Amino acid sequence: MLVINWMSTRLVSVDPEDSMSHAIRLIKENHIGRLPVIDKTGKLVGIVSDKDLKRAGASDATALEVHELAYLLSRVKVKDIMTPRPKTVHMYDTIEEAALVMLENKISGVPVVDDQGAVQAMLTQSDIFRALISLTGVTRGGVQFAIDLPDEAGSIKQAGDVVRKFGGRMVSILSSYDRVAEGRRRVYIRMKNIDRSKLLQIKEELSQVGVLLYIIDAREHTKELLALGRLTGQEPKG
Repeated sequence: MLVINWMSTRLVSVDPEDSMSHAIRLIKENHIGRLPVIDKTGKLVGIVSDKDLKRAGASDATALEVHELAYLLSRVKVKDIMTPRPKTVHMYDTIEEAALVMLENKISGVPVVDDQGAVQAMLTQSDIFRALISLTGVTRGGVQFAIDLPDEAGSIKQAGDVVRKFGGRMVSILSSYDRVAEGRRRVYIRMKNIDRSKLLQIKEELSQVGVLLYIIDAREHTKELLALGRLTGQEPKG
C-alpha cells in the first residue's frame, strides 16, 4: 500500500512571507490541521500547524484589544512561527513506512514529495486510519478469528485451511510478532459468508493448530474472548 494511493489529493500551502492571519484563514476554510510552507522557488522550507498558530496567537494576545490583535496577526509572518526542515515521505513510500516516520517523530501529518523533492500532497493520521480500515476489511463485516500460532512455515496456511473448509470467502489475513512469546506469532483471519452453525466446530479445529484468542462476529455483534492471559500479556512467555 503506497502513500500515493492514500495521500490527500488537494494541496493547500502557504508562502513563508504570508501573514499568520492568512494561514489561520486557510486552515479554517479547508478544515485541515497543517500547511506545508513552500517558497517562491517551489522549495519546501517548513510546516505550520493549527497548534503553532494557536500557540503564537495566545502568546501575543496578552492585554491586546481585538483590533490590536488582528493587526498583530496580519504582521506576524509564517516564517516566524513555522517548524523548519520538516520530515517528509516519498509518494512511493509505503503507508507503513510513513506511519513509522510519523510515530517516531510524534507528528500527525507529513508532506509528501516526488523525486525532485517537490511537495505533492499531505499525508495525515486520518489517511493512515483509512488505509488500516481498508487493509483489515472491517467494513465488510464477517467473522474475525485471532490465533496465536507457532512461527513455523505453513502454520498460517494450516489455520486458513481450517476456516476455508467451512465455506465463505477470505477478506483479510494479518500477522504480528508484537507482544507474543519467542517463536510465536499472532494471526488475524477475517472471513465472510461462513456457516455460523459450524462456529463451534471451527473453534475446536482451530484450537488444534494454535491458541484461539478471540472470535468477533460483525453481523451478530458478538465478541468471544478465549485466551485473555495471552491477549493482555499477563501469561508467562514460553
